[in-house]
Order: sequence, then structure tokens, then C-alpha cells
Amino acid sequence: MQFDRSSHARAVARRALTLAVAAALAALVTGCAVGPDYKTPTSDVPASYKEAAPGWKVAQPSDQHDRGQWWAIYDDAELSALEDKLNTSNQTVAQYAAAYRQARALVGEARAAYFPVISGSAGLTRSGNGSAASSTSGTRSSVGNSYNLSLDASWEPDLWGKVSRTVSAQEAGQQGAAATLANARLSAQGTLAQTYFSLRELDAMQKLLDDTVVAYEKSLKLTQNQYAQGVAARSDVIQAQAQLQSAQAAAIDNGIARAEDEHAIAVLVGQPASTFSIPPVPLTATPPSVPAQMPSALLERRPDIAAAERAAKAANEQIGVAISAFFPSLTLSASGGFQSSVLSQLLTAPARFWTLGPQLAGTIFDGGLRSAQTEAARAAYDEDVAVYRQTVLAAFQDVEDNLASQRILEQEIGVQQQAVISAQQALDIVTNQYKSGTVAYLSVLTAQTTAFTAEQKLATLAGERMVSSVGLVKALGGGWDVSEMAKETGSVAPPEAASATAAASTAVRSD
Repeated sequence: MQFDRSSHARAVARRALTLAVAAALAALVTGCAVGPDYKTPTSDVPASYKEAAPGWKVAQPSDQHDRGQWWAIYDDAELSALEDKLNTSNQTVAQYAAAYRQARALVGEARAAYFPVISGSAGLTRSGNGSAASSTSGTRSSVGNSYNLSLDASWEPDLWGKVSRTVSAQEAGQQGAAATLANARLSAQGTLAQTYFSLRELDAMQKLLDDTVVAYEKSLKLTQNQYAQGVAARSDVIQAQAQLQSAQAAAIDNGIARAEDEHAIAVLVGQPASTFSIPPVPLTATPPSVPAQMPSALLERRPDIAAAERAAKAANEQIGVAISAFFPSLTLSASGGFQSSVLSQLLTAPARFWTLGPQLAGTIFDGGLRSAQTEAARAAYDEDVAVYRQTVLAAFQDVEDNLASQRILEQEIGVQQQAVISAQQALDIVTNQYKSGTVAYLSVLTAQTTAFTAEQKLATLAGERMVSSVGLVKALGGGWDVSEMAKETGSVAPPEAASATAAASTAVRSD
């Protein structure tokens, strides 16, 4: 019996390939992913807001309602129309929307590594040489054709979790991009509302200045009459004229600030400033009551916090990717097809060819490159964790700042309103005294200045209070929460982010 060495070699090769494939599938089933599993970084959560005014309620999650269009609480049709324009035309939001689409595409790119790569080719090669002998002329060129049709496939099993870690990192990046988009949108919406109320404050200031000009014109007329009757000096008329002209100049100057706010709003809503205008309407609104959120819920209601947490998740997965480089990679490849010099014989059995085999490859020495890359990945994760915790701290500071501003401005406005009443009463008394000739006109000028300054301060405080109210809504996350990431990505909300808030809520309740 003759031993067929070639058949035996093929059989051994087939068994080796079978074992390699079995080992790869076993590794995939057991999910041998290297690297640390992600846990949401811990962060201290206060039990209450220090700056909350008396009567503020610590809300439970069940008390909340959808405040996606949070600006509706101000009941201002003009503001609502502007916010709608911003949501569709703001270019900064469009920029982050494009970045989100890019992040979504990167997830698909990472998932493609789970599957084999299959490629095909077809070709014709025509070649020749001049060395062939000829019986009549000595030498002649030899020209021939070569036809080929082939199919190649290769697959690298995810033995050590490199692909799964990469996919997880890109998914976290996609969710983070969704939160960043939401944060950009919320920031633009808040900036628009604050600029809008600032503009309305300037409208109120313009009305005050216009009214002041009218009042100073009356005062000038009074001094002119008093001078004509010989009971007032010429200096009284000149002082009245100077005060009137100063008020007129201030009324004109107020238009500069208003124009700048109007132009800023135009940019926010994606419209050229040259074609945009807002009719003047003095500010009369007062801040609505905004219930305080449970402090731990801030981790779900702030998109910037969610984005920072997702960045930490992505960085953690990159550690696993770096560690997987220490282990060998297995590549399964196969190719087959037909090759012939005669086109009519291309698809026949003699023209067939094929190759099949696994390849195990690993780095033996790299001068510490992989160790350095792993250390860099760990450091990047620590950096993102610090950014996340700092973002949480800054978020609570933001809430406390705006709570304090709302509380203090409310008290200050109450006192300033009394100051306006007192200043107006003093002006009326001094004016009557001047008419009767018992006081000099300088007393009238002083009283008028005091009254105007008091009213100007009151208008400024009213505007600041509205701007601060918008700041508080922004600080509390507007109408956004962590489930919005699932809505943006079309996937399940990240369990790590939800569990972080749940743990924080439990900690607060247990205190």
C-alpha cells in the first residue's frame, strides 16, 4: 500500500484549521475581554441646596413633568417664536448635530470589525516576450493572455475583546455626542432667552429715559417761566437745559446696547442682522416659580454631566483596547477562484485554485510601546473622571449661584421699589418748594437725579432677575434628562448613568 504524503498533509492542515476555528469560537462564546469593566465614577451629592429660598420644595422625580420647551413658562409669544427659529436655524447647534452624526457613523465602523471581510476580483493579463524561436525568421515575440476570477475572505475573531471594547467606546462616544448636542442646544436656547430679556430691559430703560426727557422738558419750561417772572436766575435755566440734554444723550446712547442685543439674537436664530428686527416692548415680566430639583437628579438633568460621564466610559474601554495588544491575534483567511490562459476554460475544474489557513501573530518585542500605550489610556481615563467630577461640582455651583441670585434680587427689588416711591415723593415736595421760591433749583436737580437713578436701578434689577431666572432653568438642565440620550441614539439608555443617579438618590434618602 502506497502512502499518499500530499493527502496526509492536507488532512493535517484541515484538522489544524478545524481546531483553530473551534478555539476561536470557544473564545468568542466565553467572551474573554481583557481590561477593566466600567463603573460610573462616584461623586459627592449634597442633600439640599444651601441657597434655596424659604418655601422651595425639594422635588421628587415623580413630581417632574416634561419641560422640553422650558421657555414656555415665561408665557412670551415673541420669545417662543424666536426659540422655535433657533431650534431649526442655529448654526452652532447644526455643527454639533453634524458631530453627532459622525459619532453615530463611527459606531457602525467599529461594529463592522465583528464580521469577515470578503472581496472579489476579476482580471485579464496580457504579456509577451521576444525570446521565442521561429523556424523561418530565427526569433519572434510570444504573447499570451491570463484570465483570473477570485474570491478572498479574512476574519479576525475578537479573542480578547478588542472589537467589543472599541464598539463600546464608540457607543459611549455617540451617546456623549448626543448629550453634547443637547448641551449646545440648551446653551443656545438659554443665551437667546437671556439676551431677549436683556433687550426688554433696555426697552424699559428707553421708556424711562424718554419719560425722563419729557419730565426734564417740563422742568426747563418751569425755570424759563420763573426766569421770565424774575424769580429765578439765568443759571437755573442753563442747569435745566444741561440736565435735559444729558438725558437726551443717554436716551440716544441706550440704542447702541439695544442694537447689539438685537443683532446677537439675529445670529442665534440663524438670520442676518441686516434683515432682523424686534419691536420694542418694555420688560414687565416677573420670574415664574421654578421648583428645585432633587440634587441627585441633577446628574440626569444636565446634558454636560451626561456627556462627561460618557467620555469617562469611552476612555475606560480604550484601556481594554490597549491591553488587548499584549495578546496574539488570530486571522482566518481563505481564497479561491479560477485562473486560465484560455477564456473558454476559465470556469472549468482544472482552472480552480484555493488556499485556506489560520495565522496567529503577536508582538514579541516593541521597546515598551504597548506598556506606554496602556499607561496613557489609564491616564486618559483618570483625566476624564476628574473632568466628570469637576463638571458635577460646577453644576451644583451653577445652581447655587442662580438660587442665591434669585433670592437676593427678589429682596433687593422690594427695597428698591420703596426707594423709587420715596425718591418720587421727595421730588414732588422739592418741586413745589421751588415753585413757591423757598428752595434753590439745585435742590430740584438733586431730587431729579436721585429719582432717575432709583428708577434706573429698579429697571436694571428687574432685567437681572429675569436673566438669572433663565440661568437657573439652564443650571437645572432645562427640560433635558439622561433618557434623551436613548432618544437621540435610538438605543437603550446607558445603564451606568441611570445607576449613578439612582445610587446618589439612595444616598440622599438614607442621610
